[in-house]
Amino acid sequence: MATRRTVLAGAMVVPLLVAGTACEGGPMDSRRTAPAAEDPAILSARPGATAAGPGSMTGVRALGVTAERDPIVFVPESLATDEQVPLLVALHGAGGDAQGGLSYLRAAAEQLGIVILAPASRGGTWDAIRGGYGPDTGVIDRALHEVFSFVAVDPERIGIAGFSDGASYALGLGLANGNLFRKVVAFSPGFVPQGPDHGQPTLFISHGTEDSVLPIDATSRKVVPALKRRGYDVVYREFEGPHTVPPAIAVEAGLWLDWTPTPIP
Repeated sequence: MATRRTVLAGAMVVPLLVAGTACEGGPMDSRRTAPAAEDPAILSARPGATAAGPGSMTGVRALGVTAERDPIVFVPESLATDEQVPLLVALHGAGGDAQGGLSYLRAAAEQLGIVILAPASRGGTWDAIRGGYGPDTGVIDRALHEVFSFVAVDPERIGIAGFSDGASYALGLGLANGNLFRKVVAFSPGFVPQGPDHGQPTLFISHGTEDSVLPIDATSRKVVPALKRRGYDVVYREFEGPHTVPPAIAVEAGLWLDWTPTPIP
């Protein structure tokens, strides 16, 4: 039976293919010059030089940047240090919330020593999935500013990840902000929302061969070749399973990030 998500996947994979074709053999590099500041896909937040390390601020805390559906940050106990640390923005799937974005990466983050920022979409899914960038990027930008104000984040170890609709959004926002997000992780994406390309992030994409929500033939098996034609370095993993993030895939993605935790003294 067709669902809203399968219909959405089929309809929305087209923009990626159009965008990919437009870039093939063409002026891809010219599109990666600094974009206009008013572009709603562009984030302004950058790590600050004066922030302290996470120290004893381990665990999960709300950021207080929105009255509803507030972003949360998770600092694993393995990062009880004053050194610069890695940060991964984790985006939930359709109908999810901040806890949903954190849940599929929390164990890997604890094991590998990665701070997780998990925002929540303003609506039932992320803005660019149904239209253009706007309210959600504004909240993500404010959340990043807040995290950067009290955690010493390593600017060379910032990434963005997502599952399902969150994976699609992570690809779009990651490519638009490749000078901020050095790596992008997309678990079972549907498409890449249209937007600017800036920087050259590397990509990790996974998808289940038995996915009935976002079928692999209509999504990642088209998305990945199109991204490679656009010049991106993509690590692609297919696994036998449904629309999910298997723990082994989450850990592999974390290891692919190659962000070795600072040992506790």
